[in-house]
Amino acid sequence: MLYQQIQQNKRKTLVLLTFFCVLVLAIGWAVGYFLNGDLFSGPIIAAVVLAFYVPITFASARAQVLSMAGAHPIEKKDNPMLFNVVEELALAANVPMPKIYIVNDPSPNAFATGMKPESSVIAFTSGLLERLNREEIAAVAAHEFSHIRNYDIRLMTLCIALVGVIVVVADIGQRMFFWGGGRSNKRNGEKSNPIFMIIALVLIILAPLVAQFVQLAVSRNREYLADASAVELTRDPQGLINALTKISSDDKEMKRVKDATASMYISNPFGKNKKKTNWFATHPPIESRIERLRAM
Repeated sequence: MLYQQIQQNKRKTLVLLTFFCVLVLAIGWAVGYFLNGDLFSGPIIAAVVLAFYVPITFASARAQVLSMAGAHPIEKKDNPMLFNVVEELALAANVPMPKIYIVNDPSPNAFATGMKPESSVIAFTSGLLERLNREEIAAVAAHEFSHIRNYDIRLMTLCIALVGVIVVVADIGQRMFFWGGGRSNKRNGEKSNPIFMIIALVLIILAPLVAQFVQLAVSRNREYLADASAVELTRDPQGLINALTKISSDDKEMKRVKDATASMYISNPFGKNKKKTNWFATHPPIESRIERLRAM
């Protein structure tokens, strides 16, 4: 079951990579054509940006996420109980022991980062460690371990990187539109095709929304799967139910959270939006997650 899940996630990564790359090239074409009627310069520039931006994002993602959150590493002597919990789960999950980081923040939350299990990190907020008991902390840690061993982090980092490219390229196109771009192809002395112009404008406006929608839909789906995998590890759905109940009862917003990394947390880090249920929410409703856990 676990092996099939990991393989399925890797296949989804390839599908998403293809989808987002095609969308990046399409919006590159749209911006290039909208600005000067050129069919080829836009996709070429978008491909060059993609070739540099995605590898750089992958290489620096872990450091960036930890820095954005204000997380710092701890040693076993700093919190023996937490280290014992994580060590036990590492054995159960059959993955290398991740590094443990703490975020000094009263809002209860946690996240995992790292492109592969060998370089993974699990970070817990001080608020989570203060409010949850050992059983509940173990359930949260198991949820994050599930993201690590199922390669969810790699998948979400890929989505974040590619959505970032799409948003940047689309923003350039929208700014140029308001500055009066897209009048005609002066180089060839021919007016731009009006149908292509409409398609280009629609892509520039809608592509970022479509990309973000797909990214967040993937994120919400992975949260449900990580909850189920956590129960598989701990054999204790009640521990995760209690943890999610306590987390959802706290409406404090995390101090150093960023929109780009919000989907990596176990719960929406934006406080008042923890119960948000629209299509652009970063997480499924906690009530829905608890309901599924109770049915297990």
